[in-house]
Amino acid sequence: MVKRLMIWVFGMVMLMGFAQAQAAVKAEAVEYAHGDTVLEGYLAYDETAQGPRPGILVVHEWKGLGDYTKRRARQLAELGYVALAVDMYGKGVYAKDHEEAAKLSGALRNDRELMRGRILAALNVLKNHPRVDAGRLGAIGYCFGGMAVLELARSGADVAGVVSFHGMLSTPVPAQPGVVKAKVLVCRGSADPFVTPEEVAAFEKEMRDAGVDYRVITYEGAVHSFTVPEAGDDPSKGVAYDPEADRRSWKALQEFFQALFGKPASVPLPLSKLPPIRSTYT
Repeated sequence: MVKRLMIWVFGMVMLMGFAQAQAAVKAEAVEYAHGDTVLEGYLAYDETAQGPRPGILVVHEWKGLGDYTKRRARQLAELGYVALAVDMYGKGVYAKDHEEAAKLSGALRNDRELMRGRILAALNVLKNHPRVDAGRLGAIGYCFGGMAVLELARSGADVAGVVSFHGMLSTPVPAQPGVVKAKVLVCRGSADPFVTPEEVAAFEKEMRDAGVDYRVITYEGAVHSFTVPEAGDDPSKGVAYDPEADRRSWKALQEFFQALFGKPASVPLPLSKLPPIRSTYT
């Protein structure tokens, strides 16, 4: 009887801890501008945290700022960071289909100065937020967003590190020696049909020639959008979710930012929220 009571009490404590961890994360819309374009980002942070925290930008896929990117921002907030999900297209702009997404992303892909300006506008918002330590900034991005954070690094922005998940690697404005301040982590799938081995090789040469501290992690068999559950489960389409690559790349992200910033203090996550320990982790 006593043993059962102890188990019940332990279970209740864990549930209460889970509820507190969830309730501690606050999210809010943040309106800002780049030139004449009004933008609206999504800020997530642990409202119980004391003192300034590292700030991380999260840049969306090609359709625009949606639920997936906001979910990633909240995950970062649970880890103790202040995360700003970036709006690259304009307040309320979200592609209804692939054709519109290609048009929206293409406008920025073909104008890298505009792309850099949009993400730098968001970085300025994040860096000036009272909860953020302006000396500890980073950025992550998915697909189109992965390309955008690499452009942020190439611009010489004051960020300590950027992480690109299944993003495009080529650029018409390559990194120059002595300009890039950020460490760079690229997480890619070996079977991604949108990023060729030649593009990977050219990217690595660019990074070496510019003296960038970089690392490329390749997940065998993973295709494009391997971190996105909504991408489906059919790799033959070239776009599919890969749970193992998702877990391993998120683990790599955590280790990357902990190496740069230390581990930010936060409400401990319950065991049910932690990824399983696996020998295949990178």
